[in-house]
Order: sequence, then C-alpha cells, then structure tokens
Amino acid sequence: MMDCSEIYFCSDKSKIQLDSLQELFRLGAFWARERSQEDLKIAIDNSDPVVCVWEENKLIGFARATSDCIYRGTIWDVVVHPEYQGAGIGRKLVQTVLAHPKLNRVERVYLMTTHKQSFYKRIGFQENETTTMILYKGAFVPNFPTLDPEESNTVIV
Repeated sequence: MMDCSEIYFCSDKSKIQLDSLQELFRLGAFWARERSQEDLKIAIDNSDPVVCVWEENKLIGFARATSDCIYRGTIWDVVVHPEYQGAGIGRKLVQTVLAHPKLNRVERVYLMTTHKQSFYKRIGFQENETTTMILYKGAFVPNFPTLDPEESNTVIV
C-alpha cells in the first residue's frame, strides 16, 4: 500500500504547471493526450473548481468542473497518474470537487466517462440515458445566432 502522507490537494489555479498537466494527461487520459498548453490554460481559466493532487512537486491527480452554482454542473478531466491509481485519490478528487461551494448546492452534476462507469457508480453517480445529445465543433447549424465580436451584447441573426 502506498504511503499517502506526502500527498496534498490544492485548488489554487496559479500553481498548475501546464507542462506537468500535459504529462499527466499523456500518461493517464487517453481523451486528452493531444491537448495544447494554450487550450489547457483556457479550459482551466474557465473552470471552477480546479483541483490538483501533488506528491511533493509531482502532479499526480487533476479534476475540474463548470457550473451555474445552483441547477447544473459538470465534472471534467478526472485523471490520476497510473502509478497512484487504486489508492483512493480519484474518489477524493471527485469528492473534493463536489464539496466545493460552486458545486455543493447544484441540483444535478454531470460527467462524461468512456470506461469508468463502475468507479463513478461507487461514488453515487447513476447512468443517465436521457441527456445524450452533443453538438460537435464545426457542425453546421442553420439560423444559429452569433455574437458580433465588436459588440458583445449584439446578436446577429
């Protein structure tokens, strides 16, 4: 069993080193292996909470969420370094995100997972087949209004 006495959780976004996060994704997140540092920064800047797990100076876990703080929230990018999986770090990551003030009152918290349904079921998540729609970037949507970049409050129809 791993000695977890030196492991700590941190929600300070400024402590995230993007190269360390890229490496963690490369090792433990098949869905995020090709993400650029620039895109990661944008995702982190627009997520709250963001929780990292460190062992000394080594990033070993990460999770982030987005939410309207009352009705809906979504957990994204839960990843634990392969050498640390099975020690309860993933469960603690998700629990820490759910306990955050931006999510702890939310009516429904969603997450997407490809292969880890049983892990999330043990935490209390349920499968949901009623919200399975997705719109991919670049998909044509007729009559879809857009914002005028010059006028942040102007919708072009």
